[in-house]
Order: sequence, then C-alpha cells, then structure tokens
Amino acid sequence: MVTSKITPTISVIMPCFNAENHLQSSISSILEQTFSNFELLIVNDGSTDKSISIAKSFNDSRIKIINQNNQGVCNARNNAISIASGEYIAFQDADDTWHKSCLDELYNALKMHPDAVLAYCGWQNVGLPGPRGELFIPPDYENENKLINLFENCLWPINACLTKKRAIVDAGGFDKRFKTSEDYLLWLKIAKDQSIILVPKILAFYNHHGEAQATLNKSGMAINHLLAQQSFLREYPYDENKLSVEIQKKLMFDYLIKQGFDCYWNRELHHARIIFRIIMKSGYGDIKYWKYMLPALLPFKLHKYLVYLLESK
Repeated sequence: MVTSKITPTISVIMPCFNAENHLQSSISSILEQTFSNFELLIVNDGSTDKSISIAKSFNDSRIKIINQNNQGVCNARNNAISIASGEYIAFQDADDTWHKSCLDELYNALKMHPDAVLAYCGWQNVGLPGPRGELFIPPDYENENKLINLFENCLWPINACLTKKRAIVDAGGFDKRFKTSEDYLLWLKIAKDQSIILVPKILAFYNHHGEAQATLNKSGMAINHLLAQQSFLREYPYDENKLSVEIQKKLMFDYLIKQGFDCYWNRELHHARIIFRIIMKSGYGDIKYWKYMLPALLPFKLHKYLVYLLESK
C-alpha cells in the first residue's frame, strides 16, 4: 500500500460518471506516474454502474473519492478544486490516459519557469483514423500574437496540462454553463496575461471509444466554442484585450465555418445545418461559402436530396 504523510504537490482531479469500461486503465496510468507526490480526487458524479467499486479496488492512500449527485463535469471539477491540497492541479477524464512521465515533465517545466502558471504538452487522439489520430504538438503561444492565437483556439485537451491552483481559482474555475469548451474558456482567461510554457512531447492521450462522449456532438461543440469566445469578450472587452471587432469576428466565424464544412464534407448534414444557420444569421462569409450554406434553410429531406444530386454528378 502506498502511503504519503506529506502534503501532495499535485492534485489530480478526475470526474467520473458511469465510466466502468475505461476507469481502471485511466486510474492505472495515474498511479504509474514517475512523479509520485500527488493526490487523486475521483469525483463520483452520480454513477449508477460499477465505477466506484473499481475505484475502491485500488489499494492506494493517494486516492480520495468524493460523492455528489449528478451535476456535470464543471461542478465536479470545481468541487474538487475547492478541497484540493496541491499547489498544482492536473485534470484527467475517466476514460483518458497519460504517459508515465507526464506529471514529471509538466511539473519540471513549471519549476524551471517560475513565472509560468500553466505547462501544456503534446497529445494524441487514440481510436481515430488518419490525420486525426496522429501525434500532435501544440504551438508555442508565447509570442506577439499570443492573444489572437489563444482566442482562436487553445490546442490542448484538458488532460494535457498542469496548472497552478491559484491561477485556476483566480480565473473563477470552470463555467458550469458549458458542457464543452469549458476548459478552453478557463485556459483563455488564465493565459491571456500570464505566462504559459510548452512541453513539446507527447504525454497525454485522448481516447475515443464510440460510447457516449461530448466530442460526438460536433455542432454542440462548435456552438459552445463560439459561446465561450463571446463570454470571454463580455468579461474582457476588446479595448482591454487588444482584439479589434474585425479580428474578433474573423476568429470566431472562420473557426465556425471550418467546423461546419468538416461536418458537411463528412456528410454529417444535421450538424452542418445547425452551424451554417448560425453563420448565416451573423451575415458572415462570402459567396463561395453561402452557395453551400443556403440550402440549410430548406427542410432537411430536401437539403439531403440536393446534396445527393450534387454527389451524383
């Protein structure tokens, strides 16, 4: 049995809702970390399966289980943050994993750069074919275009970073209005005027398994990304964050167009229609986009038939 009498340096927070199929491998990847001075706070978010029995089967005193009624990942994480003992916080979902040196590498990066409040790393989508499953190293955001690049998107998942707890608390934690992009909004608030550091190694793995995952709702994800950007702008107006109105709109809707057309070309027409209607309502884009988006105003069956005719040519 592993015991620890000193205050943990890192608090690892794991929301858990009905994750029995993947929880064991996720917990194991944490307990196998070369950095050992951590606590693992598993937040049971109203699970009705065998998840908690699996969590309790690990004989490790660093694991603490927090039970709550089903309130969603934002509340689960915020509740754990409020009782976390570590100076640093890492987040791990109950179906994702880490390389064994993940915490070590991120922690050492922050110790070597004491002005930084967040270290992020490379990662991989596991279970996706083609380019989407390739190893990915995010860009180094610390340059003259930092805010513009961050506002467009923070290109690391929630399990691919380590953050000083005080920075998370000062930013207000996770906004519970969001089911996706809640982490993007938090990182944007934290990193806009504080230093962050890139660890250019693949240390985190985001596992896709075809079960109920928020990432499967592509239109919902795209819309939440836009809403997160708009929420940020309401809290930090453009005259403070140096983003002109023109840049704001371009960054928001260019991203939305990309997501919409990804759905369109993959023939996920339902999601594409939802995204296209939001773009058209804003009046954004030129004729090369609108000729594909306008049919989204038609009834679904007619839109689907028009797409079929185009494919038949």
